[in-house]
Amino acid sequence: MKYTIALEAAEEGGFTARCLELPAAISEGDTREEALENIKEAIELVLEVTQEQARILGEVAKVDVSSA
Repeated sequence: MKYTIALEAAEEGGFTARCLELPAAISEGDTREEALENIKEAIELVLEVTQEQARILGEVAKVDVSSA
């Protein structure tokens, strides 16, 4: 899947990369290329955590609650 990345030059030097579709995926690098490589890893980590959270929530949703 392709994601939209916003690259910003940082005042202190280097670049910040943000994934517009996944706001939690933010990274930086000394160069544009490094920032783009680093954001790929950040996206993978966000997706991994999101999948794990969905799995946990799915298990919670299957708990039987009875009113007696």
